[in-house]
Order: sequence, then C-alpha cells, then structure tokens
Amino acid sequence: MSKGNLGNKVKLKTDVPGPKSIELMKLKEQYISKSVGVAAPIFMNEASGSIFEDVDGNRLIDMASGIGVNNVGNAPKEVVKAIKSQAEKFLHLCFMVTPYEGYVRLGEKMASIMPKPYLKKSAFFNSGAEAVENTVKFARHYTGKTATFSFQHSFHGRTQMTLALTAKDAPYKTGFGPLPESYKVEFAYCYRCPFKLDYPSCGVACADKIDEVFSQPQFRGKVALLVGEPIAGEGGFIVPPKEFYPKVSKICKKHNALFAADEIQTGAGRTGKMWCMEHWPEADYDLLISAKGAGGSMPISGVTGREEIMDKPQIGGIGGTFGGHPVSCAAALAQIAVVEKNLSRVKKISDYMTKRLGEMQNKFDPIGDVRGMGAMWALELVKDRGTKEPAADIAKAVKESAFKKGLVILTCGTYGNVVRMHPSLLMPEETMEQAMDILESSFSENA
Repeated sequence: MSKGNLGNKVKLKTDVPGPKSIELMKLKEQYISKSVGVAAPIFMNEASGSIFEDVDGNRLIDMASGIGVNNVGNAPKEVVKAIKSQAEKFLHLCFMVTPYEGYVRLGEKMASIMPKPYLKKSAFFNSGAEAVENTVKFARHYTGKTATFSFQHSFHGRTQMTLALTAKDAPYKTGFGPLPESYKVEFAYCYRCPFKLDYPSCGVACADKIDEVFSQPQFRGKVALLVGEPIAGEGGFIVPPKEFYPKVSKICKKHNALFAADEIQTGAGRTGKMWCMEHWPEADYDLLISAKGAGGSMPISGVTGREEIMDKPQIGGIGGTFGGHPVSCAAALAQIAVVEKNLSRVKKISDYMTKRLGEMQNKFDPIGDVRGMGAMWALELVKDRGTKEPAADIAKAVKESAFKKGLVILTCGTYGNVVRMHPSLLMPEETMEQAMDILESSFSENA
C-alpha cells in the first residue's frame, strides 16, 4: 500500500472474507473467547489514512475509525514519528515511580485546549472506562456524597462501575450483575421523546425531570455526580437541543452535584470543535473525560477538572501502573497537534454528509432520522415513519451489504437500529463521495 497516497478515488478490492482471513477466524474460534465479537470478519495487514488492506489484499474504506479513535486516520506520519521517537528513549517507567516529561506536557496541553479556563488539572489512565471510573472517585471524594447518575441511552464502559452507568443492557450488562449502585435520568432524545412532546414547545422537559428526581427525598442532598456524553454515542448518536446542557448544568449547581462531560467519543475534533461541549457554550461542567480520538490511536485516557476537585483525594489515592504511558503521551501530543491544524476541514465533511444523508432520507423510507455533528453521523432506521418501530434488521443488512462492497461502518442504538459513521477528519473528498455512494447502493438493495 502506498502510504499517504489517498487523494484520489480508491480502487477497492472486496473479495471478503478471503482465505487467509477465514483461516485466522478459525484460529480465533479455537483460541479466543467467543464473547469477544468482531464487526467485520477480516484480518488487517496494513492501514493508511482512511483505507484498510487485509491479509488477502482486499482494500476497504474505513468509516469506523476504531470506534471513533482514529480521528486523523490510520497511522498519521506525525503520530508514528512521535511513537518511534519515544520508544527509542524508554518505554515503561510508571509515572508514580519515576516521572517523565511527556505526562506533564500532556497535562499542560490539555489545560490549554479545555473549553473552560477553570478546567486546569489532569490525571491520565489507560482506557475510557478507567477514566470514567476515576471520575466517580474524584466526585465522591470531593463532595462527600455517593449517589451517581447517568443518562438513559448512555454508554460509559465495561468495568463494573461503568457498566452500572451504561444504560444499554444487551450485550454489555447481561449476566454480569449485580452491579454497583447508580441511577438514570432521561436524555433529550427528541426523535423518541419519553414525554411524547414536540421540540421546542417541550421546553426541554427532560432536563426539568432531572431537577425533579434530584429533589426526591431519597436523593435530596446526596447526589455526587451526573456524568453524560455530549452526544449519546452507543445509544444512537443522539444530539440534544441547544437548551439541554445549559439547563442540566444549572440543575447540577442547584443540587451541589458535579457534572462531568464524557468526551471519550465526541472529543478531539470529532464534531468540528476540539470538544463537543463547545457547541453548548453556556453550559458549565466540573470535569471533562477524554480518550479515544485524543490518544493518537494509543491506549490513554484522562480526566481534566477544577483544581479543587482534582487535588482533593489523598496522595496515592489516584494512579495506576500504566496510566499515562510515555509512548501514549507522545502519541496524544502529536495527535492533538494534527487535530488542531485540521479542524477547519470538518465543516466540509459535515456539509457534504448532511447533503448526502438528507438525500438518502428523501429516497429511502426506512431512514426515519438523520443526525450528527461534524464527522459523527447516524441514520436511525424504522419500519414505519409514523410508528417509528425500530428496524434493526435493516440496519444490520445495510452494514453487511456495505462491507461486501468495500465500506466498513458500524451499527448502534438502544434498539440496534442506527447506522453510524466515524470518518477521519482528513478523509479525502473523493473517498468520502465513494463511501456515500456505497452506502446509498446498500440502502437500494435493502430498503
């Protein structure tokens, strides 16, 4: 594969799965837990920019981005260079034993790009779930309270605490209980309003309901934290209206509860701004959680928050053996720099996808809703636009059809009926057009 030479329409090869992938899949069945699933039954050999090449030489367009991780594409040269440079110096030392500059420089960088100037101090971990878990620890230690809330349709990770915060049951929570105590409040899912109201006349009743719940005797004065994704990711790329988060943040302040923005999937330029919460400038929040796209495709996550919150736990109360690994810190610093340089490109991606997906909605009846921001888009599929009965079978069929044609996309949603797309911020226009042509063709066959 010619590295970086992806500016023209790509000649795809889609004899998938090929014989080598089939053989490797047999080994997976023999040696890997069946509980570990895969979305595309092919094994990668090489990836560059927005193109995969598997072990059989098949070439496909990547619109999964490692579930929203590769925000600037696969193996960007700036990130690879930073990884190599750091690896040649040293690998693991453990910051808590012998600290190193990269961890501190990443903390400095995070403070400089936060959407609120009071978000000053960070701690770094390995995964998004670990960062959410530690957010709960920070909040409980600072407030002295224990009740922890998240939203319906949320996803926050696969550890016991983050599973408790996650709303979707199957396949994530089934059979893994009992889970730690946590609670849910309604999210602003306007397409399926839980109160059967119409926006904007609803006045964002879902936010008002949070105030009502926090005021109940069992929770009054006991809420430590509400953690929420700016856009519900696994729940279906649900975008709340402009009034929602300003209201939510005021309600949290009223009840002396902390509000944490889970920017694991929405951050690092994914929605056209460095952090998605910038689309709600009037909202305040106490902690911001980062991972995925902020890490340069390496395992790293962070919690950045108000100084008084981040400094409250006792020394040694927060940490971890591999948290803020030096190679991951180097990759994150390089990736953030690339994102900063290319944020202006996201509007073109957003405008093009808005146009193409809107045209598809007009053409194919199962597309009930088109929603997203920047380079984060979804189509919610229904059997009938009036009843809005979820059409998970069509979503699955479209995904499989697209894969056979050379496009890797994912599904999501509480009802499994949403097709989601995470294009790279650097995806060439010709490749984007090619991807949308494949998607439209896949709908023609299945809708």
